[in-house]
Amino acid sequence: MPASTPPSSRPAVTEREAREVAEAAREQHWRKPSFAKELFLGRFRLDLIHPHPLPGDEAAQRGEEFLAKLRDFVETKVDPAVIERDARIPDEVIDGLKELGAFGMKIDTKYGGLGLTQVYYNKALSLAGSASPAIGVLLSAHQSIGVPQPLKLFGTQEQRERFLPRCARTDISAFLLTEPDVGSDPARLATTAVPDGDDYVLDGVKLWTTNGVVADLLVVMARVPRSEGHKGGITAFVVETNSPGVTVENRNAFMGLRGIENGVTRFHQVRVPAANRVGEEGQGLKIALTTLNTGRLSLPASCVAAGKWCLRIAREWTAVREQWGKPVAHHEAVGSKISFIAATTFALEAVTDLASQMADEDRNDIRIEGALAKLYASEMAWTMADELVQIRGGRGFETAESLRARGERGVPAEQLLRDLRINRIFEGSTEIMHLLIAREAVDAHLSVAGDLIDPEKSLGDKAKAGANAGAFYAKWLPKLVAGPGQLPTSYGDFKHGVDLSGHLRYVERTSRKLARSTFYAMSRWQGRMESKQGFLGRIVDIGAELFAMSAACVRAELLRGQGENGREAYQLADVFCRQARIRIEELFNRLWTNTDDLDRKVVKGVLSGTYEWLEQGIVDPSDDGPWIADATPGPSQRENLHRPIR
Repeated sequence: MPASTPPSSRPAVTEREAREVAEAAREQHWRKPSFAKELFLGRFRLDLIHPHPLPGDEAAQRGEEFLAKLRDFVETKVDPAVIERDARIPDEVIDGLKELGAFGMKIDTKYGGLGLTQVYYNKALSLAGSASPAIGVLLSAHQSIGVPQPLKLFGTQEQRERFLPRCARTDISAFLLTEPDVGSDPARLATTAVPDGDDYVLDGVKLWTTNGVVADLLVVMARVPRSEGHKGGITAFVVETNSPGVTVENRNAFMGLRGIENGVTRFHQVRVPAANRVGEEGQGLKIALTTLNTGRLSLPASCVAAGKWCLRIAREWTAVREQWGKPVAHHEAVGSKISFIAATTFALEAVTDLASQMADEDRNDIRIEGALAKLYASEMAWTMADELVQIRGGRGFETAESLRARGERGVPAEQLLRDLRINRIFEGSTEIMHLLIAREAVDAHLSVAGDLIDPEKSLGDKAKAGANAGAFYAKWLPKLVAGPGQLPTSYGDFKHGVDLSGHLRYVERTSRKLARSTFYAMSRWQGRMESKQGFLGRIVDIGAELFAMSAACVRAELLRGQGENGREAYQLADVFCRQARIRIEELFNRLWTNTDDLDRKVVKGVLSGTYEWLEQGIVDPSDDGPWIADATPGPSQRENLHRPIR
């Protein structure tokens, strides 16, 4: 069986080296305030999000005008059943989106784009994605992580002038980082870009290239070898897909999002001008991570759309479906699911709009907020879709096409479940997001005490770190004892009929409890803390719930102040916060009462074959191919499936 990549071309990377690469890529300093960072430190900075920030009048008018045009287009020109059936977005739909300017929503008007804010960009993705999730992914992959965003943040003026007008109107772009044997550990990246005169020569294979099958422009991450005059390291390049040596070898098929153009792309001796390098050599991962800080917000937008649709179908279906003499909505077992969907949809929209507006204002560092929004929305949207399928019963498991064929309304509930499942993996799996957010959440601790738990630091370094840590904790720890959350009158301006002030006091108290728990864990485990992934995941999940509670309350007050369904918004925020508090208490209990140690023992037994007897009595329907495809560099032996849309 061939190896996935020959040992000579796959970088040998230790665990420590992999961590160092990831650490070097992240933003090292906090130059702006962060609501979520403060929350994890036990400081509830409501002033950073309340009053709720809003887009300017001109931006709102421009955004609303485009949303009206987009709604008309998706209602009259898009047939989601055709996209699901054919597993492809029709070319005429993509052409229509280009003419509408949908591919240039985030691109500045001086380059031919629409110049929408992040708030309205997300609203547009939510609207388009509700018609067909595949369209939402097409537009998002192009603008959130494709060529436009990296060039906006790191490109030269000449690069912006060359590529952004094309991306705004005619060209589709994609982002290529993942490889057959490289996922969330980019230190092992095998694709190379070797300097040769005024060019770089690319060789390698990229996997899961969303938009890659139809893209005209690619952002490619490749490793530049260190040499004289070249710093080397993982570097970003803009690559023309029609360049000699670029081959789309496969169009991948998935359980959901059947219309996306996701493939495998091989580069063999592809010459890329040095002028197409984005940023400096070695900046590739930083570019990728910085791009994702706001790029991840497109995913919560699709989750908001899913929640809204789940709520609509649940409302309409449970009102007409009767069991035991009354609509099923009035049976508590079903009603609790409807309440969960309604309250959670309200909270997800609150989180997404708040984080998006914070990104637009650029007053705050939202790297944690964006990551929390992605993590929380993807998990909660999946749960809402699962509950909708349960509410629909057998009809939830039946395809829309089958329902339609036998004379009932074609409700694609099972498709929504399939389409949403990838969101818990896209742009950082839930497990990886837990680790990324946890790293940022404990950054203040590592800044002052990191050398204390680093086995490679000298005694002198440890002594200095000990002094710094002592000074920091002498000031910080006493502040975790008491706060506004213990005063009955705190946050009184959130009491209008329904009282939300108690929920905000709970957030303040619980943020301090969360910080104390984190400190205790670091004191207990020290250098072993990074291996306690179950604990860290629960810490992050508590922070996500607290962030969502805060956003829900602030949004409810905003709507009340605007006179837009304020009473109902307060009711939904109240229900959501009560549901969230139950989840938070369960997570706190599981911080110290869990099976993490036993789980590790079972895992060792599984991998060593101790429980192999448990697998007997079945047949394995999978074939005998390699677990990871061969990614040996070289010329392609396959037909080029690249399908540009013009």
